[in-house]
Amino acid sequence: MTPVAEPPAGATARLFLALWPDEPATLQGLRAWQAALRWPASARPTAAANLHLTLHFIGAVPRERLAEVADGLRVPAVHTDITLSEWTVWPHGVAVLAPRAVPAALLELHGRLAERLAALQLPVDTRPWRPHATLARRAAGAALAGAPPAPVTWPVRQGHVLAESASGYHLLRRYA
Repeated sequence: MTPVAEPPAGATARLFLALWPDEPATLQGLRAWQAALRWPASARPTAAANLHLTLHFIGAVPRERLAEVADGLRVPAVHTDITLSEWTVWPHGVAVLAPRAVPAALLELHGRLAERLAALQLPVDTRPWRPHATLARRAAGAALAGAPPAPVTWPVRQGHVLAESASGYHLLRRYA
């Protein structure tokens, strides 16, 4: 587990847990899907550096709790692959690439992190988890420009990250 960046200033931090693509092929595959879609003029494609797969959205946490929270979210890493092959536009124009099936190891990681969040008295979303990579926002009306690209096989080997959303994404802690 290593700190990645100094957090931006402010009373609270808007936090989430995620997988970040560690393999260049994963990022290239996600970018291929972005390039294969015809975007409406309103679309805001996700920058390559910000492409990720959210494990848990935490929300606003007082900055004085950051060290405690970061330490409390240490769980064993999983080694699995997740294949993203299903693209759709969710309500509010969020274009995503999702898996057809979620590996058991990833579901276990999600569950262990939920337990840690609850122990830290942080919110845990009770809705079913829908892992995905957000390709773009404001993307209602997006369509494939041709044949779909190859599915993206995402090797999960490097652990999860604790990140902050504040004028972009800032990786605060990487768990190996």
